[in-house]
Amino acid sequence: MNFIENVKERVKNNVKTIVLPEAEDLRVLEATSKILKEKFAKVILIGNKDNILKKAKDNNLDIEEVKIIDPAKSEKFDEYVNLLVELRKNKGMTVEEAKKLVLDPVYYGMLMVKSGEADGLVSGAAHSTADTLRPALQILKTAEGTKLVSAFFLMVVPNCKYGEEGTFVFADCGLNPNPGVDELEAIAVSSAKSFEQLVQKDAKIAMLSYSTYGSAKSELTEKMVNATKQIKTNHPDLQVDGELQLDAAIVPEIAASKAPESKVAGHANVLVFPDLNAGNIGYKLTQRLGNAEAYGPLCQGIAKPVNDLSRGCSSNDIVGVVAITALQAQ
Repeated sequence: MNFIENVKERVKNNVKTIVLPEAEDLRVLEATSKILKEKFAKVILIGNKDNILKKAKDNNLDIEEVKIIDPAKSEKFDEYVNLLVELRKNKGMTVEEAKKLVLDPVYYGMLMVKSGEADGLVSGAAHSTADTLRPALQILKTAEGTKLVSAFFLMVVPNCKYGEEGTFVFADCGLNPNPGVDELEAIAVSSAKSFEQLVQKDAKIAMLSYSTYGSAKSELTEKMVNATKQIKTNHPDLQVDGELQLDAAIVPEIAASKAPESKVAGHANVLVFPDLNAGNIGYKLTQRLGNAEAYGPLCQGIAKPVNDLSRGCSSNDIVGVVAITALQAQ
């Protein structure tokens, strides 16, 4: 059983409701049809009901059982307007502004999650990361004790002996452009928690660089060195090491020569990248050249489960992210 199939089985025991606000995107409708057949989550679609049903029918997709909400016709519209005004009153939100925003399917979906009408939300097939995360942070806020909201990809590489049988968390690959030492610490801590929740194995964190243990020195490498020291000091329970080159982080034979005393080197399953350039390039290379499944960008640090999608996602990618979101909601 592969990773996502395992997640689906885990969430069937406690079925959660996930909002998909991009309901007029064909990939979302295809994913909805698959989810309804597999019954591992309940789905709420946001959008124009007639348009959604017509597109589904035209493409021979069975979504008859799904709940569809048109914000403009919703009996909750005024309630959600008032809720949004209350949540954003310190920012000067007016009733008129709130009425416009509540018509937006992503905002409406976030308000459903905030109100407990749904357990999580997945968006991004047709929206930018900013358009997904802005309403999440405005409405749901950050989780208690969270210093930084960050994004990761759950990577599943076929026929791979590295990581956790080919399963890795890559972070931050979707949100923070150039994290400093404190931000890297927060990303590493959150990513370890995410890995352990999703994969049910101990996290082994590699702080990646183009240098291993001082083989090169620059401002870029020192950032990862200092972040590693800070994590070890503040979170002595975590298995973390750095700075490590990628091969030293995941290949035991390379680690034996480059970092022989490290307990993480050669066995890392959580890869923390030095910046968004490296993270985004790294996950796309792994996905395209390694034929890996890439689920994300998955968000960590928001009070309720909200996950982003790559705009190049497939319907199967959406199904996988919905399953992961349902698991995060438990």
